[in-house]
Amino acid sequence: MELINNQLCKLSICFGLILLMGAWSCEATSRSLQDASMRGRYEQWLARYGRVYNDINESEKRFNIFKENGAFIESSNNNAKKSYKLSINQFADLTNEEFKASRNGFKGHECSAKKTSFKYENITAAVPDSMDWRKKGAVTPIKDQGQCVAATEGITQLTTGKLISLSEQELVDCDTSGEDQGCEGGLMDDAFQFIQQNHGISTEASYPYNGVDGTCNTKKEATIAARITGYEDVPANSEKALLTAVSHQPVSVAIDASGSDFQFYSSGVFTGTCGTSLDHGVTAVGYGVSDDGTKYWLVKNSWGTEWGEEGYIRMQRDVDAAEGLCGIAMSASYPTA
Repeated sequence: MELINNQLCKLSICFGLILLMGAWSCEATSRSLQDASMRGRYEQWLARYGRVYNDINESEKRFNIFKENGAFIESSNNNAKKSYKLSINQFADLTNEEFKASRNGFKGHECSAKKTSFKYENITAAVPDSMDWRKKGAVTPIKDQGQCVAATEGITQLTTGKLISLSEQELVDCDTSGEDQGCEGGLMDDAFQFIQQNHGISTEASYPYNGVDGTCNTKKEATIAARITGYEDVPANSEKALLTAVSHQPVSVAIDASGSDFQFYSSGVFTGTCGTSLDHGVTAVGYGVSDDGTKYWLVKNSWGTEWGEEGYIRMQRDVDAAEGLCGIAMSASYPTA
């Protein structure tokens, strides 16, 4: 009897080991299939964005980053409490640190030395419930470059009736005394000041964007297409003041765009976690209320149409913090004409 019990015990142990090994095998197979599926997505992504790496080690490194970002995006999208979605985009092979270094450079720690008036300060009339300057013909198509000229393009259209795509490259090449660097690395007010002192700015067609610092082409610079008389700052930390300004014209704003949620934003009203370390210049081109009643800012970004809602993001408006979501109300300004 004891011999039978021992044999049964051994059989039970063997059976348990078989089940355990089977589970391990299934788990390994599942991971292998997931990797194969992600590898396929990665290959498709490489083809779509034309990515080519120097060697197999770099390619494998980028695949692992891509895989981690994919897992982050999936986890975020599975959170039913979030009012926005993320997606794989052109930044999917970058760590968040690499993304910040390559895309965000606004000098948020700097402040404009000039104190300006705010011409909309005493307006008491109610602002419209919603505004979209795109529908009024005051917003040029999305660019994959800086955003200092977007507000100038808007005021030019509102004052002349002509929507002209203006040269960001001129700011990069010619405004060497300021810190704006086409607004990718500095102050938006510096850009406005340069345009004013230069007696205008040329078109993008006559002074095209190439994305690198170059020598100022004075001949192209002399081809003036738009002028401004100055600029004004919106009173800081007041979404109400910003709303009044945006109801009258597109406004340049600075935000903290450093988070992974911002990196992979795809659609919906963004309510994500972000700080107030301003590192990116964008343009508020409107505002509204979503179907679920969430108030938002309509913001034009400069990362191409593959990012966000065809290049735009809707950011939650009227939050508890005075500085606004991601600091949107901290450093806003607009040109005058």
